[in-house]
Amino acid sequence: MKKITGLVMTLVALFTLAACGGGGDKSSDSSSAKTEDQLAAIKKAGVLKVATSADYAPFEFHTMVDGKDKIVGADIDLVNEIAKQLGVKAEVSDMSFNTVLASLKEGKSDIAISAISATKERQEQFNFTDNYYNPPQVVIINKKNENKFTSLETLKDKNVGAQKGSIQEDVVKTQIKDAKLVSIEKVPNMVIEVNSGSLDAMVVEKTIAESYVQQNPELMIANIDLKANEDEAFAIALPKDGSDKLQAEINKIIKKLNDEGKIDEYVQQNHELAEKSAEE
Repeated sequence: MKKITGLVMTLVALFTLAACGGGGDKSSDSSSAKTEDQLAAIKKAGVLKVATSADYAPFEFHTMVDGKDKIVGADIDLVNEIAKQLGVKAEVSDMSFNTVLASLKEGKSDIAISAISATKERQEQFNFTDNYYNPPQVVIINKKNENKFTSLETLKDKNVGAQKGSIQEDVVKTQIKDAKLVSIEKVPNMVIEVNSGSLDAMVVEKTIAESYVQQNPELMIANIDLKANEDEAFAIALPKDGSDKLQAEINKIIKKLNDEGKIDEYVQQNHELAEKSAEE
């Protein structure tokens, strides 16, 4: 933890006293200034700092482009378009999914996009844009267990994986209640464990599942129905304070792109790219 010097503490105290002494209008003006400052700061810097976890094809993943490793995906196409509309450049940082929102909270990034669902718990700590994509959830199993795992009940007492910090953890807890939840940081690691048999199954978004099943012919999407939930739709996370204007601008861009069918195009194009990359 950073040490706070006596001088800084004194300044904080003076600032707090000044804030407390202001009237209601002054407080409102301060809040408005903070809102304006975040969007203005991004434009002034010319950079939109983006946190993601690039292990979730076709939304964010690594591939080779012109001999160089590059982060691509539907989410990346979306933030690049958002940055373009804002007149800045997107700067994407790859990290574990479990630390994506922490990066946003610590001010290391301006937005977080990584197939994130705006759950009630997350909304208490962050602002979110409108939903931009609502994916169905599915269960991946090894093909040798096709006739064994045919319903939620057949997963009772079985080890079912979900990415750590993801909405899929809640899906397992609420819809496969009798299973043993195993939280793992990276999706590819879960795939390896389902292959080896150390995991009986894993829950993941359908488009993601299709990509991994394509790459791993010994796996399959189980014939097990999971309920769709609006809370599982994807949204972009923003800082809790001062992001109102940025949120409004991004919402306009998301609406326009959805109306034009662009986001569905991003998902399909990157699904094909992920399959192509797996074949090479």
